[in-house]
Amino acid sequence: MKIRRRNFKNGFETENFWPSFTDLISTIALVLFFLMLLAYLQNIISGKNLEFAQRQVIDTQRRLEEANAEISQAEKNLRLLMDRIEEVKAEVEEGEIALTLSERQIDEQRQIIAESNRELGELRTRLTGIALLRLEVLERVKDSIESELGRTNEAGQELVTIADNGNIVINEGLVFAYNSYAIKPEGRALLDQLAVAFERVLDDTSTRANIDAISIQGHTDSTGSAAYNRDLSTKRATAVVTYMMDNNPNLERKYGDFFAASGYSEFRPIASNQTEAGRARNRRIEIAIILKDDQLRNIIDDYLEDSLDVFSRRIMP
Repeated sequence: MKIRRRNFKNGFETENFWPSFTDLISTIALVLFFLMLLAYLQNIISGKNLEFAQRQVIDTQRRLEEANAEISQAEKNLRLLMDRIEEVKAEVEEGEIALTLSERQIDEQRQIIAESNRELGELRTRLTGIALLRLEVLERVKDSIESELGRTNEAGQELVTIADNGNIVINEGLVFAYNSYAIKPEGRALLDQLAVAFERVLDDTSTRANIDAISIQGHTDSTGSAAYNRDLSTKRATAVVTYMMDNNPNLERKYGDFFAASGYSEFRPIASNQTEAGRARNRRIEIAIILKDDQLRNIIDDYLEDSLDVFSRRIMP
């Protein structure tokens, strides 16, 4: 049997691994290089991302700070607005209170005005009543004469009239002859009735209380000098007063101090002195009722005193 021997020499002969090892090392080196390159690129990319992220964070923080500042300002503005709203509410409440007070004061003023108007109306009525008293007295005297003697004489002339100034006018020709102060017989009846009428009027206490004087006035036309006419007009007025007192002693005894005589000459004409008719009208006797000023003052003083009392009660608690 032929023993077959292996060639161990060839079997144990060392193989050449270097090229393969070199390739392996190269491959590993390439891999490591590639990994390092990837890591480097990753670091670069990560660094850029980190820087971008940092910028984003900074920008976000800045925006947050701005937003916080805006929020703070908004809160401040809101607080100011709320404060202003409270002030406005307070002002509105004060305005409502003031309006209520004003309305109350207006109502009070209306009441005061209404009361003042009422009081003024009463005062006006009283003053008007006194002002009309003069005309009323003369109307009563005129009616008394006319009821006894009629309205006109035989010639158709009115015995007495009421002038525009509220005085009784007696045609002088009914009582006196031309250029004379002697009372004519036909004029005596007129003066007798005039004296009776005045006595009746003055017997009224309320009427008498407001009369200061009864003025008998003589008037002439412009014929002749003013001095002569002044003397003639005064003598005629005095003759009328004297006749009434002499022929009615009761009038003189009770009310003689009410009567006064005065002459006005030619200076108060009621018609033109250029015509005979006008001159005839100017020759006249006028009777005027002079009211007491103190009566008017008393009425006004009473009104003012009452008004002050009412005003004091209104303003004093």
